[in-house]
Amino acid sequence: MKVRIFAAAGAIVAALAHAPAAQADCGEVTITEMNWASAAIVTAVSKFIMEQGYGCTVAAVPSSTVPAMTSVAETGQPDIVTEVWVNSSPVYQRLEAEGKVVTAGEVLTPGGVEGWWIPQYLVDKHPELATIDGVLANPDLVGGRFHNCPEGWACRITNDTLVKAYGFEGSGMEVFDHGSGETLATSIASAVENEEPWFGYYWGPTSVLGKYPMVMVDVGPFEAATHDCNTRPECATPGRSAYPTARVITGVTKTLYDREQEVFELMSNVSFSNETMGQVLAWQEANGASPEEAAVYFLTTHKDVWGAWLDDSARERLGALLD
Repeated sequence: MKVRIFAAAGAIVAALAHAPAAQADCGEVTITEMNWASAAIVTAVSKFIMEQGYGCTVAAVPSSTVPAMTSVAETGQPDIVTEVWVNSSPVYQRLEAEGKVVTAGEVLTPGGVEGWWIPQYLVDKHPELATIDGVLANPDLVGGRFHNCPEGWACRITNDTLVKAYGFEGSGMEVFDHGSGETLATSIASAVENEEPWFGYYWGPTSVLGKYPMVMVDVGPFEAATHDCNTRPECATPGRSAYPTARVITGVTKTLYDREQEVFELMSNVSFSNETMGQVLAWQEANGASPEEAAVYFLTTHKDVWGAWLDDSARERLGALLD
């Protein structure tokens, strides 16, 4: 498959060589390349489209959320910050309130998800396992074990609190604390590939949820005040609450917003469904591919998605790729 992707990349270059010239008035643009897989793919795709469809000269700036926000606050760079998980970035919210950044759009839809999951085949065999009450009434059907987050992860605190709220001890459910994200992911892979029971925490979009059919267990509605308490180790009144869906956005500096309206409109449209991103991440992992290779895979297999992001002139420029 990687060979075909490299061939596709060559075809893209050849097609663009014969396409109409892009407008050259975009100028220089900087965009974050965050240090996790989905964000790197968003950056690679956006960079390609800005360069080839809008005539921009784009520099990807390796970063992560906190350094990127600090840089924007202090220097006004980089121009574009993508995959900002708003709930975890109070600095972004402050910069937005101060008018230093403008939110372009939701880059992941419906947003980042967290929760407790079981494999689809378990729900197919035992529909009652779709709810937490059904799981806790039948612990043997899910292996009698809850796969928890590693120490140091924010979800570990929340899960440890929720375990009390849902009465795991009284149900006979064992809590297994994983030592790393790698072992947590491996436990899902091993269970699903052997059609064995599994129940535990995971999040998306990720290659794991893109590759393996999993069902989020219904633990009841999200309760903001309850969840806030559950996120603190000293919470004295643990309560039942689902994890909230995290809003994941692309933000641009006010300077770029004022200078490059066409680029802002493009980045307002750049949005990946969790299902699509999960599928691209699963392909990347299976093929040991770079973010750039994964971007080419997305560009060649999801033309209907990114084609809708473009304005008329960019669509003309990239028309050879949309045929």
